[in-house]
Amino acid sequence: MTKFLLTTSLIFNSILCIAQKKVLSGTVRDANTGETLIGAVITEDLAQVSTSTNSYGFYSLLLPQGDRTVSVSYVGYETQTKVLSLNESIKYDVELIPNQNKLEEVIVSGTRRSKNVKSPQMGAFKFSTEEIKNVPVLFGEKDLLKTIQLLPGVQSGGEGSANFFVRGGGGDQNLILLDEAIVYNASHLLGFFSTFNSDAVKDVQLYKGGIPSQYGGRISSVLDIAMVDGNQKEFSAEGGIGLIASRLKVSAPLSDGRGSFMISGRRTYADLFLKLSSDQDVKQSKLYFYDLNAKLNYRIDDRNKIFVSGYFGKDDLGFSDKFGFNWGNSTATVRWNHIFNDRLFGNTSLIYSDFNYNVGVNGNSGDFDIASKIGNFNLKQDFSFYPSNSSTIRFGVNALNQTIRPASLSADEDANVNSIRIEKRKGWDISAYFSHEWKATERLSLLYGLRSSDFMVIGPGTFYSFDGERDVVGEQYFGNGTVAKHYINLEPRLSASLLLNSQSSIKLSYNRMVQNLHQLTNSTSALPTDQYVLSSLNIKPQLADQVAFGYFRNFSENTYEFSVESYYKSMDNQIDFRTGADLQANKLLEGELLFGKGRAYGLEFLLRKSRGKLSGWIGYTLSKSERKFNGINQGNWFNARQDRTHDVSLVTMYKLSDKWSFGANLIFNSGNAVTYPAGKYDLNNTTLFYYTERNSHRAPNYHRLDLSATYEPQKSNKRFTSSWTFGIYNAYNRRNAYIVDFRENENNPTITEAYQIALFGIIPSVTWNFKF
Repeated sequence: MTKFLLTTSLIFNSILCIAQKKVLSGTVRDANTGETLIGAVITEDLAQVSTSTNSYGFYSLLLPQGDRTVSVSYVGYETQTKVLSLNESIKYDVELIPNQNKLEEVIVSGTRRSKNVKSPQMGAFKFSTEEIKNVPVLFGEKDLLKTIQLLPGVQSGGEGSANFFVRGGGGDQNLILLDEAIVYNASHLLGFFSTFNSDAVKDVQLYKGGIPSQYGGRISSVLDIAMVDGNQKEFSAEGGIGLIASRLKVSAPLSDGRGSFMISGRRTYADLFLKLSSDQDVKQSKLYFYDLNAKLNYRIDDRNKIFVSGYFGKDDLGFSDKFGFNWGNSTATVRWNHIFNDRLFGNTSLIYSDFNYNVGVNGNSGDFDIASKIGNFNLKQDFSFYPSNSSTIRFGVNALNQTIRPASLSADEDANVNSIRIEKRKGWDISAYFSHEWKATERLSLLYGLRSSDFMVIGPGTFYSFDGERDVVGEQYFGNGTVAKHYINLEPRLSASLLLNSQSSIKLSYNRMVQNLHQLTNSTSALPTDQYVLSSLNIKPQLADQVAFGYFRNFSENTYEFSVESYYKSMDNQIDFRTGADLQANKLLEGELLFGKGRAYGLEFLLRKSRGKLSGWIGYTLSKSERKFNGINQGNWFNARQDRTHDVSLVTMYKLSDKWSFGANLIFNSGNAVTYPAGKYDLNNTTLFYYTERNSHRAPNYHRLDLSATYEPQKSNKRFTSSWTFGIYNAYNRRNAYIVDFRENENNPTITEAYQIALFGIIPSVTWNFKF
């Protein structure tokens, strides 16, 4: 009886304690534009509890009833503090006023810097558009992908390339999302620009490790980009005019005041200079890209909101009427936010995205075209549940339908090639996930979850089987809608943070990732013509297991952050090509493929300063990335193409005065792994090179210095502001190797000499930016 009374008493007291607490929930927005703020921090000091807003600006906090002093803060905004009477659960929406001195507060994250130590999340970086706009880049264009390449653990795909590699993975192993839609090719002009117009970007989150379970489909990283919603207060416009590109964004509230829209466009005009040429072929050539971002949001009532967003971009290159090459991305997202109650938030998304390219050749020997397309429809349902201040639960389901139309060739009767039509490939990826972020004790925080996926290879189509000599030994046909193969995988995720004291912690993470879309490329710079294939009867899903361990420390009241992370990643079912493989318009392409495994490991150091007139970071990566295939390098481990031993980035931003601010990047990295000839021989009076080990040599080391200066005149009109940005890319004119090749010496054919081609020397730029 005593035990029963004690148990009953404990249960009753627990229920009474919860009943005495009330829920404070709401949305945090920008006071000037009404834009929701992602990662704003809500704190109640007396109860010593806090939380942050989700991707839609929503928060939920459980507090003892009575009078409570609540503070709401966000980087670049004035903190708002208010006393609230919590006699019942209430809705508290907050509008924060931008800080006029926010450029002196430039930091790399949008939340309190102590989260760097306390949060169980590791291997993650959060950017705002303010950081991106102050980092010097090629041609003076703000470019978030070029900025990401300056982080430890992230490597550039090469000079001017928007392609990037994360912790030894391939460029196709990065999941890039724009308002939840997959972006397949994130580059313009063969990599010199990224597809993302920074004027249209609100928030950028990169995950290198400890990837939350709501993300799936790639095995190296996740880059999650959110577009701005639009000004809900008044009409506004901003843009810029540069040497080779200009951009414009307009935004305004809807007439009934319950929503807003945003439209942002950008176009290069290098092709206009071609018209000045005296050569008629050059005059008729094409060299431009454009992109368009659009978004609309509408508040149905206090619990329901609709978002509609899209991206459309295209590149068009061509020489006269002889050659044409165009490619582009399209995305469309429709989302419905629903607040079930003050603790349960839901989001339903219907998403479409595609990528296509077309190559046309008109010649004396006939005309032919090559075309390819990849697209998907995606239906997602996500929930966020806030049972307590120490616990956040996320769960949801996802149904992704993907279709690939491989490169097919169409030729006229006079062409020297025959038309080839390649069958489409289809697949369904059905997944579900659960994630729990839990502050177990005052010192221990956990983020764990599980993702399950079932990838189904779908007909119609003919699937071939091959022998070791890549000859067809069998074929199977599956009708429309027939499931040819199931690939079922479980993906556990775990991250943990243990506080050593208020300023330091150690973290550990493990995650397994699965990838069913494969990009076939033989260079470090991804090209629009690279082939995509789905997992099939021959091609198994790529798998990656990554373990990471790190030490995190903040100094001087969170002004400085230091972290060191080590990681080891093993990769299965990696893809490479047989020697002499034929990749274009080949219905037996799977017979040209080799399958093996990979591994990558390294150390990443980061020191960054978050406040004051001088801000920025120093990053250093020591790493190794290797692959192993039967049929390559005698089955031994060899360097991956993107393997680099050292990567160093120094990024600084300095606010001299209200008018002048400066930026500088100093970059050094080891050369990529390359294959050089070991000898040569003569065949029918033709010199041929002989190659031995794959990627056993190094390209020359790479380094450069970039500089920028921004001038903001005194405001003569409160509604109109402008600035001038001056930049110098590669300030000391370093001739970094873009290509290293070999040739016979002109004076002595018995001597073979190496030569290199440099893509860029010093490049000055100037851009005029405006806003009203």
